[in-house]
Amino acid sequence: MERKRQEYEERLRTRGLRSTKGRRAVLETLMKSGQPLAAEQIFLLLKERDSQINLSTVYRTLESLETAELITRISIHNDDRMLFEYNCLGHRHYLVCTECKKIITVQHCPLGEYEKALENETGFSIYGHKLYLYGYCPQCKTKNT
Repeated sequence: MERKRQEYEERLRTRGLRSTKGRRAVLETLMKSGQPLAAEQIFLLLKERDSQINLSTVYRTLESLETAELITRISIHNDDRMLFEYNCLGHRHYLVCTECKKIITVQHCPLGEYEKALENETGFSIYGHKLYLYGYCPQCKTKNT
């Protein structure tokens, strides 16, 4: 745990932010989640861990972490919430249910060869991508048939 704390502190420090308990907690929550989270979800997860953080602090913390490019803000089609994820500068793939808004992380990346072909074709140096696939989760699909 001490090693993780040092890692979070270093990431904050390299971006010019003080390492506060709240910033470390929000950053850790996003790093562990594996999927985008809304501010309210982060707040509830922190409350479950007996954190004394309040919702307005979560919003301010997210803003400062985004400005420092430690997290990214994303919006999902037909979802009014702003979601946040840890900025790993890699690639992420998600299945998004347009009915219940469930987000499932896809581990397999089918775009590796396509990225290489694009780099060769354009001379562009690609370091990451995001892919959102929209549809209905099994529960919503069953409900709608």
